[in-house]
Amino acid sequence: MSVMRALSLRLHKQFHQVLPMRAAIMAMMRRETHHDSTRLMSGEREVVGYGVNGNPIYIDCVEFPFPAIRYREVTPELCAVREKELGDWNALSLQDNKLLYRHSFCQTYAEFQHFTPDWKLVIGVGLWSAAVGLLISLSYYFKLYDPVPETYAEDRRQSQLRRIIQLQMNPITGLSSKWC
Repeated sequence: MSVMRALSLRLHKQFHQVLPMRAAIMAMMRRETHHDSTRLMSGEREVVGYGVNGNPIYIDCVEFPFPAIRYREVTPELCAVREKELGDWNALSLQDNKLLYRHSFCQTYAEFQHFTPDWKLVIGVGLWSAAVGLLISLSYYFKLYDPVPETYAEDRRQSQLRRIIQLQMNPITGLSSKWC
């Protein structure tokens, strides 16, 4: 009997030594899942599909019409409308339909495909930047640069070419190879 009691006490002691280690491992696992990047990206919003690239992001685009997560988080008001949705859909009011739609999506197709006047600002800034750049380059041309040397004159360039051919400079692949 005393052997059984000693064995029982020994097993009890080992169990209590392993228990804190298990608790520490569980706490580490809990801490790791608490800082999960997926949860940080989506918050408390429902994941409803694959989306653009498998990440839980919301984006309105024609190429991927169904985002990976819903646009808004669940609210008590939405829960009440979802309970009504389980019944007859004809009983839902227009406001309820809009609430359900705006919970899942930020904009309708017509809204996010609508042309905005932002392009005018971009074109305006681009043209002003080009004009300023042109003025700066013209000021460099007239104020900073020296006049071109005499060797840039047409008769000088022709005489240089004639001299290169006469001396047969670079006869394999150069200009002289074309006239030899």
